[in-house]
Amino acid sequence: MRTETRLYLEDELDEGREVGLDHARSHYLRSVLRLARGAALAVFNERDGEWLARIDGLGKGWCSLILGERLRAPGPEPDLWLVFAPIKRARIDFLAEKATELGAAVLQPVMTRHTAVSRVNLERLSANAREAAEQCGRLSVPEVRAPRDLDVLLAEWPTARRLLVCAEAGAARPIGEVLGEAAAAPPGAAQAWAVMTGPEGGYAQSELDALHQVPFVTLVGLGPRLLRADTAALAALASWQAILGDGVARPFGRSY
Repeated sequence: MRTETRLYLEDELDEGREVGLDHARSHYLRSVLRLARGAALAVFNERDGEWLARIDGLGKGWCSLILGERLRAPGPEPDLWLVFAPIKRARIDFLAEKATELGAAVLQPVMTRHTAVSRVNLERLSANAREAAEQCGRLSVPEVRAPRDLDVLLAEWPTARRLLVCAEAGAARPIGEVLGEAAAAPPGAAQAWAVMTGPEGGYAQSELDALHQVPFVTLVGLGPRLLRADTAALAALASWQAILGDGVARPFGRSY
């Protein structure tokens, strides 16, 4: 059974369990969707999977749900991070939403020399990511991390995770070529991955020089056209998913 309404809940989910919703979600069900007692919806998280739920009680600012059967068990999801230089508000909202749809597990803002945005609203980014997860059918919500300066991020980086840096640089290799080589590697050679995009003004040359020297970094290009920062991030995520991610096993996605 599928339901049109899905809610991400951090609560423990199990058959017969009663769950109370916070004010915001209660208001959403009652005043926005105008649901009533007995209405069905789905609740989910990455730990317990997705469950059928019915509204047991509903009032101004409160709602209780009773959980029924499990609709989908939890399973593996792509371990792909997106590292991005913050961009202006409307576009960063769009980026968080679409990166969630494309399966990013972590959203990591990075501050570079030419980054024009000095403050990132992490609460807003998290809300956008959660709403996108509820719409697109995934069971998890990306972890939204606090911004880090580029040099600090690289110093703290888990070296087993390969980082593809989208850059307009002479040393950059086509992203399809790099990912194709990884796809052709022997079984058991799989790596954890991340993609990184820079600010609207591009990376400083000193940053590119430093990145080129880091062993876990590969500079990649996204083609001959000049892409906006948010477009570049989504193109890189889509490329990875198509060649190494769950786009390989599920070539035709469900749209909404």
